[in-house]
Amino acid sequence: MKKIKILVVPMLVLLFLSSCTSVRVLSDYDKEANFDSYKTYAFYKTGIDKAQISDLDKKRILRAIEAEMTNRGFSKSENPDILVSIFTKEKEQVDIYNNYWGGGWGWSPYYWGPGWGGGGNNVSTRTEGSLYIDLIDSKSKELVWQGKGVGNLNNISNMEKKEQRIREFVSEILMQYPPNAVAAK
Repeated sequence: MKKIKILVVPMLVLLFLSSCTSVRVLSDYDKEANFDSYKTYAFYKTGIDKAQISDLDKKRILRAIEAEMTNRGFSKSENPDILVSIFTKEKEQVDIYNNYWGGGWGWSPYYWGPGWGGGGNNVSTRTEGSLYIDLIDSKSKELVWQGKGVGNLNNISNMEKKEQRIREFVSEILMQYPPNAVAAK
């Protein structure tokens, strides 16, 4: 009995924490690009206009990117070194949990202890979103860096929480830039 509790409690905590993970980030870049030469940026309107999200969410994302770029020493310019574009995707994730337990000790959402039978299936859905941030060399018009953040986009009705979640996505993605500094860590 004691061994089961010792195993189950940490597993439940781990499951809970993994369901609350923030943003999973991937990045890719052109090894030939000279990232030290990029000091100024501008938003690439053509690319941003194609992002299939609300104009309000676009504004939130662009404000978050602007704040991160400023924090990294970049300045906005009419004649930029790099262009910043965004792209978004979202998909519904369906999770099915089989809560059947029988004989001996078990767990259900309603009970922990000895029992026979019970349980059933629980189904939950969540929206998983991806935000891509592309950095394009303004002279060559070639993609030099791309960051992608993937995470749960809980239907947030509180605007402050929504803006915080967007800032978190952008910050986590741009931590991967510039790639030379990330590789040196």
